[in-house]
Amino acid sequence: MLVAPSILSADFGHLARDVAAICSGGCDLVHVDVMDGHFVPNLTIGPVVVEAVAKAATKPLDIHLMVENNSFFVDLFAPLKPGYISFHIEEEKHPHRLIQKIRSLGIRPAITLNPHTPPEAIEFLIEDLEMVLLMSVNPGFGGQKFIPSVLERAVRLKDLILKRNPECLIEVDGGVSDKNIHMLHNAGVDVVVAGSYVYGHSDGVAEAIASLKRV
Repeated sequence: MLVAPSILSADFGHLARDVAAICSGGCDLVHVDVMDGHFVPNLTIGPVVVEAVAKAATKPLDIHLMVENNSFFVDLFAPLKPGYISFHIEEEKHPHRLIQKIRSLGIRPAITLNPHTPPEAIEFLIEDLEMVLLMSVNPGFGGQKFIPSVLERAVRLKDLILKRNPECLIEVDGGVSDKNIHMLHNAGVDVVVAGSYVYGHSDGVAEAIASLKRV
């Protein structure tokens, strides 16, 4: 299992320290939630802060756009050379065009699905993607309760991926912990995003990350 801790749960007063901690603690990606206050009812960070995160990180950034006007935000963050940029299918009118744009910038394209969106909605885009992010909470805020139906959606998505693009990864974001990591693994999930669990773990971020990898 690959682990992508969400910096949304970090201490923003000591952001460089907290980013460095997850990188030295064994994370695989640094998950960055970008919210514009329109697509979701929350406002997070822009390119100045993400640039600081990129400087502190020794692992690739996994930028999750929860925004309107995706193409604008892709242009905004592309100079930071993240590993992945994901955008919500529910917001994008021309997803294939945007996937091509992200890839042309040397970034691995990914699509995110809200809890109500069936995997079949992106069946004919899978062969062009590097990753699909399934939300297991409603996007916008950290610390929410895990929605169990994501397990069925992951299984259905895995079937589509095996038919169309076996190299495509499945990522799950929201309410991930040691209580559900085995179920996620069994459902075919490759990458988990965890914020509150990692940064709030009583034994520190390294042990939190290790506990998610022990599946």
